[in-house]
Amino acid sequence: MRTLNLITPARTLAAVAALATAPLLPVTAHAAAQDTSCGVLASGASATAQAAVAAACSQIGVWYSWGGGHGATPGATYGYYDGSDPDSLHDNERMGFDCSGLMRYAYYRATGRDLLNGTADDQFHSPQASARFSAGQGTAPLVPGDLMFWGSGYIHHVAMYLGAGQMVEAYESGTHIRVTPVRTGGDYAGAIRINPTGTPVPPPANGGSTFQTWGTGVHTHSTPSVHAPVVDTFAGPTQISVQCQEHAEEVSAEGYTNDIWAKLADGSWMTNIYIKGPAELPGIPDCGGDSPTPPSGGSTAFQTWGTGVRTHSQPNVNAGVVDYFAQPTTVNVVCQAHAQTVTAEGYTNDAWSKLTNGAWMTNIYLKGPAWLPGVATC
Repeated sequence: MRTLNLITPARTLAAVAALATAPLLPVTAHAAAQDTSCGVLASGASATAQAAVAAACSQIGVWYSWGGGHGATPGATYGYYDGSDPDSLHDNERMGFDCSGLMRYAYYRATGRDLLNGTADDQFHSPQASARFSAGQGTAPLVPGDLMFWGSGYIHHVAMYLGAGQMVEAYESGTHIRVTPVRTGGDYAGAIRINPTGTPVPPPANGGSTFQTWGTGVHTHSTPSVHAPVVDTFAGPTQISVQCQEHAEEVSAEGYTNDIWAKLADGSWMTNIYIKGPAELPGIPDCGGDSPTPPSGGSTAFQTWGTGVRTHSQPNVNAGVVDYFAQPTTVNVVCQAHAQTVTAEGYTNDAWSKLTNGAWMTNIYLKGPAWLPGVATC
C-alpha cells in the first residue's frame, strides 16, 4: 500500500476547465470488465463524486504498479521497482496505478481538471478538500467518493469510499485494483471530501511555467531571502507560475539545502526546496539572463524527452533512483555502456549513459540514435 514519494520530483499540472457533469473520458484499454460490486453504494454523493466512483470502478482488475498513474496526464502508466518489495520487481512491466495515482485519475475523469496530482500525503492535505473527517468518526459521516487515508505522521495509502462499508483501492504490488471492506483500525488517519466544483487554476502569466509546490505553511518573500518580508503563505500544496530562477541565499529546510530561488508571476520569490523537481528547475531561465553552465568533466550535453524519467545508481531500472525529470531537460553525459536491456515507449535498447553526477539513465530517453555519437564507452 506504499505510494510514490513525489516530494522531490516535479509534476506540472494541466488544468482544463470542465463541468462536473461532462461526459467521462474513454476508459483505458487496460481496464478489465467492471466489477458489479463496485459503484455508488449509498446516497448523498455529489454528481462529481459519483462520476469519480465510476471512473475508479472502471479500473477494477488493472495492475497496482508502484509509481503508476503519475505521468504528465492522469491515467495508467508503467511503474518501477520501489527498492524493497520483491513483489515490486516487475512493476516496470505493469501498466497501472498506485493508490494515489488511481485517486488522481478518478477525479480527473470526473472534473476534467487535475485536482489531485501528488502522493497520498499530498492528497490528504489537498486544498481541494471541502470537508475533513477524523479517524474517530469512522465511516458514519462518509459518502461515496470520499477519500480515506492511512498513515501515522506521513500518509502512505489512500482509497475511495463506496458506501455500505466498501471501498475501492490500488493496494500493493502484485495485486490488482479491487473492492474491499473498509479498514478503520490500525493507522487509519481519517477522510476528506473533494470540492465538487474544483477551483480552475489560471494559466501561467507573462510566459511563466506552472509547477507544483509541496509542504505546508510555505512562504514567498519580496526578495530571495527568508529574512525578506513575507508576500504570501501557502497552507498546502498548490500551483505556482515561475518566471525565472537564480542563485541567492542558501536555505536548509526539510532535510534539503539549496541556494536557488524561483521568481513567481506576482514578483515574489520562494526557495526551490518547496517546488517539486530537481534543485534547478528544468527549462526555467536565469533571472539575470546568464548562460547555462557548460558541460563539465569532459561531458557532452544532450536533451532528454518524455515525462517522469528516472536516473539510477547503476545501469539497471531496479537500481536505486537518483533523480527524476518530470519534463524534458538537458543532461551532461560522460560515457555510455551496454548494460540491462530496457523496453519503454515502444523502443528497446541496452545502452545506458553515465551522467556527471554518477547516475545512469537509459539512452531511450535521450534524443539521438540508440548509441550516442561522439560519446566514449565507459
